[in-house]
Amino acid sequence: MMEQIRLNKYLAECGVCSRRDADRLIEEGRVQINGLRACKGQLVCHGDEVRVDQKIVQKQNQKTVLAFYKPTGVTCTERDVHAEKKITDVISYPVRVTYAGRLDKDSEGLLLLTNDGDLIDAIMRGANQHEKEYVVKVDKEITLEFLDKMSGGIYLKELGITTRKCRAEQSGKYTFHLTLTQGVNRQIRRMCKACGYQVRSLKRIRVMNVSLDGLLPGQYREVMGKEREELYARAGLSGKA
Repeated sequence: MMEQIRLNKYLAECGVCSRRDADRLIEEGRVQINGLRACKGQLVCHGDEVRVDQKIVQKQNQKTVLAFYKPTGVTCTERDVHAEKKITDVISYPVRVTYAGRLDKDSEGLLLLTNDGDLIDAIMRGANQHEKEYVVKVDKEITLEFLDKMSGGIYLKELGITTRKCRAEQSGKYTFHLTLTQGVNRQIRRMCKACGYQVRSLKRIRVMNVSLDGLLPGQYREVMGKEREELYARAGLSGKA
C-alpha cells in the first residue's frame, strides 16, 4: 500500500468483505487503526496497523475465487451468533474468503467466494445487471400466464418496487428456470407469492459464466483459467484476474 486509500476500500482489498459491509463494521466500532477506533471515511496509509475484531488484516497477494455449492439450512453470514449454521461452519479454505452475493437460508446452490473486494463490489452492484440463473419448484402447476407475469416484472408492494424484466422458462410441471439481473432480498419468493404461488425449492445454478455443474452440496472448486478471465471481464475488471 503505497498511498492513502479509504478504509472501506482497504478492507475490501484485504478480502474482509465488500465496501458496504466494511462501512457497517466501521460504524459498529469493530475496526481499529493503530489501536484507535476507526471512523467512516478515514484514510489508511502504508505502515498503519488495521484490525477487525482485534485481528490484524492485510492485503492478499494472491486473488482466490471459489465456486461453492451452499446447502439448504446454511446462513450467509460469518458473525451472526443466532445462525444455526454459518458459511464458515461448512467450508474450510486456507485463504480467508467471503461471499459475493447472498442466498437465503432456505435456498441452495452457487455462491462465489473470494478474497478480492473489487470483484465482490462489481458482482453485488445491481446497476451492472449481471445474470444469475435459478431452478425454482412451486406448489402449483405452472401456466403461461404465470411465466408471462414473472418475466414481465412484478410489483412488490411490501418493498414498493417493480422487479426488472427477466427470463422465465418452464422445465417441468412444477419447475421453471428464472434468470435475473438484480438481487432484491428474497426476490423470487416474493415474486411467486405475488402471483399466487409458493416456492417449494430454490437453487441457483449460475452466476454470470460460472455454473454449479459437477458440485454437490458442501463442495467447492477453484475458478481458474479462461473461466476466471471471463468472469472478471463480465464484471468489468478485465486484466485484473
